[in-house]
Amino acid sequence: MLTTQRRAMIAARLDRDGQIIAKALADELGLSEDTIRRDLREMAAEGLLKRVHGGALPLAPPLPDFAARGAIASETKRKLGRRAAGLIKAGQVVFLDGGTTNAEIARALPRDLRATIVTHSPTIAAELERHDAEVILVGGRLYKHSMVTTGAAAIAAIEEIRVDVFFLGVTAVHPVHGLSTGDYEEAAIKRAIARQSAETYVLATPEKFGAASPHRILGVGDIAGLIVPADMAAEPLSPYRDAAATLIMT
Repeated sequence: MLTTQRRAMIAARLDRDGQIIAKALADELGLSEDTIRRDLREMAAEGLLKRVHGGALPLAPPLPDFAARGAIASETKRKLGRRAAGLIKAGQVVFLDGGTTNAEIARALPRDLRATIVTHSPTIAAELERHDAEVILVGGRLYKHSMVTTGAAAIAAIEEIRVDVFFLGVTAVHPVHGLSTGDYEEAAIKRAIARQSAETYVLATPEKFGAASPHRILGVGDIAGLIVPADMAAEPLSPYRDAAATLIMT
């Protein structure tokens, strides 16, 4: 079988099954596992898939810029934001990660809620201008794609705060490879916040499931819950029903 034929088959199988297991595919095609692994390495280098131990996964689709993301699945994000806001209690210290879905949490918070909202996103801080909540904005280098601060200064500030609830933003959710995002520094910031938090929740729209972004943040079992749309298909959610994380449908 020619290299181009193998690669076309790998791409089609990845699209159909959502994963490639190198040994199983090699056995099926009567080829060496090294041949399949070499194909996967080359395809990963070209940005066609994500290599993982034993095989490959689809890449999470590249995100449009921050402004454009606000218009994607906006009603679904509003529902997720309202459900997440309902988990927040007066007196808590809450960390809101960046992103357009988490911005809906800020918009859904009652204006008279007495709580402390910490964020490293200037856009989310601005949403809380007219709220009674105390707002702490963590500084650092601005990662403009996600409109959040990153770097050593941000991590140093985060390490001085104890958080009751953290709402973590991710670009991909996978039952084995966990929660991930596209930027190395941003992933490090998210892990630092999670370490300081008693509970971590993720608001996830359907397109984020079953894929993997380049930089892992946490395992699914490391969070308290996934907040997902009530009308989401059952099959993508089935691997998470037995996980430590609670599924919250809204």
